[in-house]
Amino acid sequence: MTRALVFDLDGTLIDSAPDIHAAANRMLADFDQPPLPLETVISFIGNGIPNLVRLVMEARGLDGSHHAAMNAAMLRHYTAHPADLSTPYPGVVAALERFAAEGYALGVCTNKLRAPSMQILEALDLARHFQVVIGGDSLPVRKPDPAPLRAAFEALGSPAFYIGDSEVDAETAQRAGVPFALYTRGYRKTPVQELPHSVAFDDFGALPVLLAAQP
Repeated sequence: MTRALVFDLDGTLIDSAPDIHAAANRMLADFDQPPLPLETVISFIGNGIPNLVRLVMEARGLDGSHHAAMNAAMLRHYTAHPADLSTPYPGVVAALERFAAEGYALGVCTNKLRAPSMQILEALDLARHFQVVIGGDSLPVRKPDPAPLRAAFEALGSPAFYIGDSEVDAETAQRAGVPFALYTRGYRKTPVQELPHSVAFDDFGALPVLLAAQP
């Protein structure tokens, strides 16, 4: 059976925080609220846009009754400009090309809604590398529930590694029983040593060699 690698999106393949930050501040402006700094919005990334909107609202002391309207505004702003400022992390494209040349099947499993995920992957010319993309709305549940990750691997082949950057990703891999490679330059808030992982790396150029050395 083909060996498969599945990647998280935000904070793993791409630095999407600048676009998420811009959309969040446009949303806040719609509701006559002052902007939040980039570092604050980065700390809210990882559990999908509805959760990010909830945290933004809490940061601004806003009533939860506005969540539906603010979530709609966030989605409108983000889908209008999903990749103006986002970029793949250094070495990502070369690593994906090498993995494909080595015969791996590649996929994405993210808590971002699938439509904006595909917009971003297409805009950054990354979609061509992936045979399956599981978004936060592809199944009734999201990460850290293991079902989305399992669905990605079921579509691709035998699980080799899940590659992600966050606490959510580490828990998802652990619950799915899949080896986890932790990208340490993403959006995690927990020290590396406190997250369960088989491999930790800060350079995508080194990832193919690191994974090849694993039993």
